[in-house]
Amino acid sequence: AVYWNAKVIIMDEPTAALGVRETGQVLRLIQTLKERGLAIIIINHNMEQVFSIVDRVVVLRHGTVALDKPKHETTPEEIVRQIVGVE
Repeated sequence: AVYWNAKVIIMDEPTAALGVRETGQVLRLIQTLKERGLAIIIINHNMEQVFSIVDRVVVLRHGTVALDKPKHETTPEEIVRQIVGVE
């Protein structure tokens, strides 16, 4: 995607089934791509990883936006509540 000058990259669970070292490499790659100005959409259920790399969190539930906030305005607990539909 970077080779073809993509402006947006979508990653679905990019660290699933990876070891610790490989996960770190992927997270560093994401950070590098962000620094280059690419927009990256990450689908991930690992809140520790989410909070280490994202700027904004959007939760979709049943096809609608359940939460859309900058990272600094939410918590992992609020995100999980929105994912599972518990208010």
